[in-house]
Amino acid sequence: MNPPELSVFVFGIYLVVVAAGFLFIPNAILPLFKMPKTNEQWIRVMAVVVGALAYYYIVAAMNNLTPLFWATVYGRFGVFVAFTGLVIAKKAKAPLILFGTIDAAGAVWTLLTLT
Repeated sequence: MNPPELSVFVFGIYLVVVAAGFLFIPNAILPLFKMPKTNEQWIRVMAVVVGALAYYYIVAAMNNLTPLFWATVYGRFGVFVAFTGLVIAKKAKAPLILFGTIDAAGAVWTLLTLT
């Protein structure tokens, strides 16, 4: 794999891990981020969507889909901004920024490999 492919592939694997965690053991993960445990379905629905995104990232990496690599850079920076905004607006707790920071770091890695 070339560097852009590798950066997107690794991020896809990260998303697989996040999706699996929130799908199968959400109440073990949520308290780590100061979020309340839940029996509601929303967390598992979100996990399925994240799992689908993981699949797209992995397929894009395996097929060198450079335009999609660029789209992920902008999208992941957008996630960081959105998560930070939710925390600032007091609609989410501060640990959510950790997820956004991981997205931003992945975006920087991909951006650096593309330029």
